[in-house]
Amino acid sequence: MEKLTFYALSAPEKLDRIGAYLSERLSRDVARHRYGYVCIAMEALDQLLMACHCQSINLFVESFLKMVRKLLESDKPSLQILGTNSFVKFANIEEDTPSYHRSYDFFVSRFSEMCHSSFEDPDIRTKIRMAGIKGLQGVVRKTVNDELQANIWDPQHMDKIVPSLLFNLQSGERTESRSPSPLQASEKEKESPVELTERCFRELLGRAAYGNIKNAVTPVLMHLDNHSLWEGKTFAVRCFKIIMYSIQSQHSHLVIQQLLGHLDANSKNSATVRAGIVEVLLEAAAIAASGSVGPTVLEVFNTLLRQLRLSVDYELTGSYDGSTNIGTKIIKAHEERQLQEAVIRTIGSFANTLPTYQRSEVMLFIMGKIPVPGIHPSLPEGTRMIQVMLLKSLVQVTVGFQTTNMLTALPSSFLEPLLSFSLTEDPEIRLLVVQILLGVIDRHDNTPKFSDISIITDISVLKLKVDKCSRQDNLFMKKHGQQLYRHIYLGCKEPSSGRQHYESLFSLLGLLSVELANEEVVVDLIRLALALQDLALSTDEALPVYNRCAVHAIAAAYLNLICQLTTVPAFCQHIHEVIEVRQKESPYLLPEDVFIDNPKLLSSLEKVEGDVLFLQSKITEVLGGSGYNTDRLATPYVPQYTDEDRLSKRKSIGETISLQVEVESRNSPEKEEVKRCHAPEIKYTHFKEVLMDSVGMEEQERERRRQVVEKFQKAPFEEIAAHCGARATLLQSKLNQIFEITIRPPPSPSGTISSGYGQSQSRSVPIYEMKFPDLCVY
Repeated sequence: MEKLTFYALSAPEKLDRIGAYLSERLSRDVARHRYGYVCIAMEALDQLLMACHCQSINLFVESFLKMVRKLLESDKPSLQILGTNSFVKFANIEEDTPSYHRSYDFFVSRFSEMCHSSFEDPDIRTKIRMAGIKGLQGVVRKTVNDELQANIWDPQHMDKIVPSLLFNLQSGERTESRSPSPLQASEKEKESPVELTERCFRELLGRAAYGNIKNAVTPVLMHLDNHSLWEGKTFAVRCFKIIMYSIQSQHSHLVIQQLLGHLDANSKNSATVRAGIVEVLLEAAAIAASGSVGPTVLEVFNTLLRQLRLSVDYELTGSYDGSTNIGTKIIKAHEERQLQEAVIRTIGSFANTLPTYQRSEVMLFIMGKIPVPGIHPSLPEGTRMIQVMLLKSLVQVTVGFQTTNMLTALPSSFLEPLLSFSLTEDPEIRLLVVQILLGVIDRHDNTPKFSDISIITDISVLKLKVDKCSRQDNLFMKKHGQQLYRHIYLGCKEPSSGRQHYESLFSLLGLLSVELANEEVVVDLIRLALALQDLALSTDEALPVYNRCAVHAIAAAYLNLICQLTTVPAFCQHIHEVIEVRQKESPYLLPEDVFIDNPKLLSSLEKVEGDVLFLQSKITEVLGGSGYNTDRLATPYVPQYTDEDRLSKRKSIGETISLQVEVESRNSPEKEEVKRCHAPEIKYTHFKEVLMDSVGMEEQERERRRQVVEKFQKAPFEEIAAHCGARATLLQSKLNQIFEITIRPPPSPSGTISSGYGQSQSRSVPIYEMKFPDLCVY
């Protein structure tokens, strides 16, 4: 062998003759089953190949590959493994000169076939499969960097290579789950087929350029489809974890896009399959982080929201499209619910990877998809479910949301539709709205500190993070503060509100105090707390006893918090005195006795008066001494009402009038004194007159409309035409008058159009009747 190697190196032009001879001998020996000679010939070819790195190695390689092919075609496992090992050695050689005529198609097919070997003896079967994997790894190494080679990324090759690797990954998982015997354990120490497969798969993906990602991922999706591997989730998740960690990070959004496309393609498949794809998306998004969404941010969310809507539709209709052939599949509601939860979690996961400005866009985008409560008081169940699902998605998007500018984070186009949900009867929807507000407003993780409503004598134990209110925050509260207060007020007023609602509304009050409060906001929040106390005392509202006690408890807990934040000693003293009286006489008005699992309440709240109530006059007096606006403090808080309230049928005339009085006084400070002077003159008779007048006016308006409609329904055509014609003639005459006034006489050289006697002409000439000399016309 040494002599032969020396001869080949000294006369490299003889290499192809040596190769041809050796390959001829080897073919003969294989045919005659002289396997000893086969091994010797192959060893000789290997050693020559390793020794000779010269220009003429190309011709020798042809003979070498011919021999490897011969061995791989043999049905003896030992020869197949021998051929593979030789090929792997060859694959590791860096060649200087390109080869134009070499084809690896046979090797891809054969090695893929070996990966799927079903030989009876399990040890030999494992060896053959491992040889196949090594062979594929060799092909990839040999071809991936050589532009002149057959393109390994073509679908025809990828559709063989990728499924072969996945098959071994999957079968390896099954065998590994059984406990290995001691003998197997020592074998495994070398390298198991699963580890080898994973290494090969990672290497393949790591070499994939931008344009090849799709060809590499498509066979993975096909394999998971064909073998129903989405349902189990674990294998699919593992595959995509390998993919996401192996490819270059800037390409990760391509994988996400393919997964989203695949999700759309499977939109009529069973819920478990779709849930599997969504679960994979969730994991992939977490790995890819900032690169996961790529250039098409809203497209990602659009696809996920579309799947959410489809899932709700399937759950309600019970079929995928109502047709007999596919619709015969039974849709399981609990599976659809699991899918919906998975989609919502995935939306949150994607949102967490986005910068703040894009997250705001996504929040607006989702809000635009929510059917806002409209004229119809009873929404169909499907619409309600969509609302709940999309609001849950928004809750996920707002988790961990950090913004410096509240005006951009909560623009009117987002806040107004969101707060319109506070008018709905549905308690779940109202709770979700408060959670969304908490997520956006909370910038210092203060929400958990307000989760437990109680009377705390020293709030420093809460370790609240309070920042100075910025100019943008002040502008935000000036613009939207009244809407937020109204939302809290109406939320407390709802008979269907439960413990969770009150706890989250208290958290919202607390957050407004530490995140967005300036002096004016503090005054308004104290007025709101006192208005809540009045609401609980009011007999007009049909509030159950629990809700009354809960509203009293919220007002007490909040005033206890705000008095310590304002640090006005006299204010704190008044609040603490009232709380002490309550603790002795009526503990059911404090949070510790209300917000527990089985609250002990009275059958009815009749006499809540005297020292157990917080007094607006007293609070105004003590805060006035510290420079707070006493006029504003003395004005009872009344929620602003909007157009939406007409739809909700919750507006009373009394509230409207008090609102008008308050709004006018707020808008015109110079009239404030007059208002206050005349306030006592408003009596019951005035209210009665206003009510009677408005009723009379409504009657007249209704009668007039009825007459108009009747006239157009019953009058003959000529009469209607004449009526309309008369109006048109009147309009025309008025227009003619206007034109007559506006059209000026044309200018003349002397300044006026003079008659022969020096008098100005009164007739004006319209511009289109003027006669210009030819020389003046351009």
